Amino acid sequence: MVSLTTVKCLDYYGSMVSKLRNFRLALMSALVLGTLPTLAQEAPPLDNAPSEALPPSAADTAAALNAELFYDLLVGEMSASQGDAVNAVALLMEAARQSQSQQLYQRAAELALQSRSGQRALMVADEWQKNFPKSREANRFMLQVLLMLNRISESQDALNREVAWTPAAAKPSTYLAIAQLYSRATDKALAAAVVEQALQPDLKNPSLAPAAWATIGHLRIAANQKDLALQALKHAYAQGPRSGATALLALELMESGVASAEPMVHDYMQHQPAPTIQMAYARVLMAQNRLDNALEQLNRLLKSNPDMADAWMALATLHAQQANWKKAQEALQRLETLVQKMPALAQRTQALTQAYLLGGRISLQQKDYAQALAWLEKIPSGVDTLNVQSLKAQALAKLGKLAQGRALIRAVQADSEEQEMQKRQAEVILLRDNDAPQEAYLLQRTLYEQFPENANVAYETAILAERAGKIDAMEKILRDIIQKHPDHHHAFNALGYSYAERNIRLPEAKELIETALQQAPNDPFILDSLAWVEFRMGNKDSALTLLEKAYALRNDVEIAAHLGEVLWSTGNQERARSVWRKALTQDADNETLRATLERLQVKP
Repeated sequence: MVSLTTVKCLDYYGSMVSKLRNFRLALMSALVLGTLPTLAQEAPPLDNAPSEALPPSAADTAAALNAELFYDLLVGEMSASQGDAVNAVALLMEAARQSQSQQLYQRAAELALQSRSGQRALMVADEWQKNFPKSREANRFMLQVLLMLNRISESQDALNREVAWTPAAAKPSTYLAIAQLYSRATDKALAAAVVEQALQPDLKNPSLAPAAWATIGHLRIAANQKDLALQALKHAYAQGPRSGATALLALELMESGVASAEPMVHDYMQHQPAPTIQMAYARVLMAQNRLDNALEQLNRLLKSNPDMADAWMALATLHAQQANWKKAQEALQRLETLVQKMPALAQRTQALTQAYLLGGRISLQQKDYAQALAWLEKIPSGVDTLNVQSLKAQALAKLGKLAQGRALIRAVQADSEEQEMQKRQAEVILLRDNDAPQEAYLLQRTLYEQFPENANVAYETAILAERAGKIDAMEKILRDIIQKHPDHHHAFNALGYSYAERNIRLPEAKELIETALQQAPNDPFILDSLAWVEFRMGNKDSALTLLEKAYALRNDVEIAAHLGEVLWSTGNQERARSVWRKALTQDADNETLRATLERLQVKP
């Protein structure tokens, strides 16, 4: 039998209960019944004793506590449902103190976070942790809040506890979570130092050290401390040369331009590498335009893993980059067969969409526009709509149906300003690529007028202005970008190259391009621009050296056109013809290449 006090309390607040969601009531019931003593039955009244003189019984005390607790829970949850986070957290905290319930502290903490009040969340976390110093949940919440508030140095103790309390078998996955959490810090160097301090005990454990050092290395790369990241890699390699964690850190360093990390990757690849890491290596090689090396890795990978869909996708892409259309189509067909066998519908749909998109792009490059449309028509309606419709529009435009292609893009529904911008950008690209520079510029100009502070929009407007013959507008926009965004190396490069191409203001052009190169060392297109300035200034040897380097970094048709011209001018006509022939197989319609061959009256 429930005490009278509890009954009265429930009657009083019964009308409010229906306002709360069912799961909130279930939570409160579980918390009250699960964290407080079971209610005792009422004791029989004592004969001939005045009721006002009786001391409160244990049952009445428990009932009153239950009633107060229930009140705090009920009103707290109602406050939360009405958006009053301050009162909600305060009432739930009071209930947590009474019941000494971790669940209630956790609920208060969740509400504090939902209200976007970091200080309130920190207050809850602090009290929760003090009352439950051995609670891993409380410690994790404290760590999360401190990082959310960007109080990196204060998170050291909480991180130390988290690492110490993690079982050895679970530590590698915990390292990944730690790296993700701390990579969001504003002071990334401090974040890396805090994590390194927390992992000190594990760095002395031979079975954990490679993964721990790799975690530190990833954070050092995020902090742009490549020298320290390389040191971490050397420590990881010394204790785990066959470790996948070591190989992944080496790959990230390779990707960021640290060539000395590659021998460690290569060593790992010689000893039964994990297919996913081998795949990652092939992708890094492709990104560095080392296509022959990437092809070797992919062939090795597919020999031992013939049903790996990702590898076939990469192989098809690689063959397309090399203009080996037949092999690209063969790889794509094998990929389609494999994907069709995937059991999960969502996974199968996503993979097929990627395959069909790639098929469409390959067919466009082959100038087989009907086949491109056939690939793209296989993609289910509503999947990656703008991307699909943009490719269809390109195929239609090449078939002489530019207006129909524009209509396809315009018909795509846009649910936000950002999506509307993407639609207009897709239409601009369609016009730009299909001999409509004036229309492309005018449409891009509307974007520029709408978003004048967007450097990328401004840059694209400048490039299109030049194509449309609006040289003064191009120069004005680029100089405006340089003034407002002095780190926008593309603007420096574009203005310098424009001067070099028109053979004017060459010293200034060189200065502009060198500034761009300082900001983006080894960018092949900037190297190409600088080479073109040197060539215009009569420095053929310097131009040739720069172009050879640029062409080695990226096998691009326009770089090839320039390299061929410099070779031709130095008397190396046989090599020039070879470079041009290869470029023609990639893109026979490239404007720079065609103009170069026509001007020099060369038939490769």
